[in-house]
Amino acid sequence: QVQLVESGGGLVQPGGSLRLSCTASGSIFRINVARWYRQAPEKERELVAIITNDGSTDYADSVKGRFTISRDNTRNTVWLQMNSLKPEDTAVYYCNAAGISQFAANLEVWGQGTAVTVSS
Repeated sequence: QVQLVESGGGLVQPGGSLRLSCTASGSIFRINVARWYRQAPEKERELVAIITNDGSTDYADSVKGRFTISRDNTRNTVWLQMNSLKPEDTAVYYCNAAGISQFAANLEVWGQGTAVTVSS
């Protein structure tokens, strides 16, 4: 059984920074593609960032230049560094990972979500 454990959310002032982490735990799991989504109140879930197994990245226009997705394959961890945060970044952030587990050739797993609030 695989879990994605998220951490790093919290309250931050506009212009501040946070780093979210997403770590696979439980059964052996090797992340192939990882994504960060967010969902603000009364808004649709939005794809924020994606990173492939070779390290290629892409971002939503709303966060380009401010957010950075990264990974450490040895730790099976994905991060989202968020700088220059704005109130409109307030949302619950979800990690999503697709990869290979001990018992499945391809598996997609979601994190539990971590809340980010940007407010003065």
